[in-house]
Amino acid sequence: MNDRLLQLYEQVTKDRSVSNEAIHSDERVLIVDGLNTYIRVFSAVPALNDDGDHVGGVVGFLRSIAALVRQFRPTRCVLVFDGKGGSARRKKVFSNYKANRAVKTKFNRHSEFESIDDEQASMKAQFARMVEYLQTLPVTLISIDHVEADDVIAYLTQETFVNSERVIISSTDRDFLQLISNRVQVWSPVKKKLYDKRALQEEYLVHPNNYLTYRTVIGDKSDNIPGVNGVALKTLVKLFPELTEEEQIDVDMLVDKASQVKGKAAVTLTESKTQLDMNWDLMQLKDVDIPANTKLLVHDIAHRPINKMNQLEFKKMFMQDKLYTVIKDVDFWLRDTFLSLTAYSQK
Repeated sequence: MNDRLLQLYEQVTKDRSVSNEAIHSDERVLIVDGLNTYIRVFSAVPALNDDGDHVGGVVGFLRSIAALVRQFRPTRCVLVFDGKGGSARRKKVFSNYKANRAVKTKFNRHSEFESIDDEQASMKAQFARMVEYLQTLPVTLISIDHVEADDVIAYLTQETFVNSERVIISSTDRDFLQLISNRVQVWSPVKKKLYDKRALQEEYLVHPNNYLTYRTVIGDKSDNIPGVNGVALKTLVKLFPELTEEEQIDVDMLVDKASQVKGKAAVTLTESKTQLDMNWDLMQLKDVDIPANTKLLVHDIAHRPINKMNQLEFKKMFMQDKLYTVIKDVDFWLRDTFLSLTAYSQK
């Protein structure tokens, strides 16, 4: 235990001595898609406390954030959640946007809940409690009404932390892959894979600058966005090898090229211009459509001093919720995970 703590102290010291100036708190930024993470862990973690209550949402989220912090050693960790009514803008563009998520389904395969309503109630209650835990940790929380987390994350990545040496986005949402650059990477917590420019092109064939165009064509089932029937990835790249190159090919350019190519798939693309334009508008994150005052608010929150860890309050809630059966030695867990972030919060 002492060796591990010593290593963490040495790492922080090393970071500070890289140059004549101490490393700033926005040097290596970890941005977590909060709701995406919470829903995934609530579904996957069947943890119970001593009272037999399901605590998988709280415990799963805390463990996930801790694992990310230990893995990537960020100087700042930002957790972004959808604001109330965040999908309104995109639903104006496409009324069925995310319509498939409105159907209540039983998330967990285990028998901790008597009904779907019971499970939904637990999910909401655990989410609220989870936020209380996060407020005691050296992390930054952002949730703004009428704005989706996707847009906030995209703005943070491209504008707020534009001078950061490295930005890592953690999410299973593949839309974020369009943001990959020399300094931006995307971690898939399900695949356990870190996508940089090379990894993305190896898996999806297209250049990161043209990943959005590919997604525009195939759609997104998770958001209920329809793709163009009969046009798959390999067909698309075969017809338009330019997509593997650095130059961005937008919808207008793609349709123009399609009109000059023979074949059913090319004709289908040409006839699907209206749908492609809609998909592009729904999925693109390079030019986020959020008000200027909202951008200023996001920028302000993101650059506020990092919260100092309130270990006493965390442990108080920890004991109240009887989480000691699922997180052993909470004192060491907190120090082992958040020591470095706490150090940056003092800068």
